[in-house]
Amino acid sequence: MMPGGSASGVIVRLDTVDSTQSVAFALAERGASDRTVVVADQQLAGRGRRGRTWRAPAGTSLLASIIVRPRLAQSLLPTLSLTTAVAAAEALRRVARVDARLKWPNDVLVADKKIAGILLESRLGGGPHPAGAAQAGSSVVTIVGVGINLGQREFPPDLAATATSVALETGHAPSRESVLAAMLEEFDAWRARLEGEGFGSVREAWRRLSDTLGRRVTVDGITGVAADLDADGALLIDVGGSLKRVIAGVVSPGDAAGAPGPAG
Repeated sequence: MMPGGSASGVIVRLDTVDSTQSVAFALAERGASDRTVVVADQQLAGRGRRGRTWRAPAGTSLLASIIVRPRLAQSLLPTLSLTTAVAAAEALRRVARVDARLKWPNDVLVADKKIAGILLESRLGGGPHPAGAAQAGSSVVTIVGVGINLGQREFPPDLAATATSVALETGHAPSRESVLAAMLEEFDAWRARLEGEGFGSVREAWRRLSDTLGRRVTVDGITGVAADLDADGALLIDVGGSLKRVIAGVVSPGDAAGAPGPAG
């Protein structure tokens, strides 16, 4: 374990771990400070959203987990994941020069394929709880997991059609340290806006980068046109002129007729 420094917090660099999320929670329970970052070369049991596994050969991805002791109202805690997605997209645009776009709620895409994902997990006291489940007066620790595909030249058959990397998109991979530095700079800036000003400016950035808005989608059985992002990060779907709110789920194409391009 090699601790390092940054302008805003400690960076703990590891070789192989089961999960950077698990390491970050363990450090948090021992009192690690806000904005401590855990980075690993490889994780054997990396976690993705909705119980999925995040797989990456050693050294090919940026695998990081950020300890956050949020200064947010309970209702806004889930918006930290969308905020991190904006930060990841902006970092990739700046360092890798790719047209990174956002798929609701927090996937980062390039050319309609996933290049990065975000996982938000929060705990109250000693047990795991869904993000946003904090009670007034409770001490909340949130771990923000970020996985960015950098150097992969191929993916397993079950991912080949839906995943990509910076190397596949540009012909070369930027250094992990350069992407980490840009990611943390963007994360710090967007988090400060979220905690200082509310979700408004983050919401506008997410909408600008969105690959979801304007498309016909299906989310958890609701089919319609993704119309907007609500003030709390929920997706608003236009179903025959009526707006339906979706607070969680997996976005898929709306029907066999196909989906139009993203709005604006």
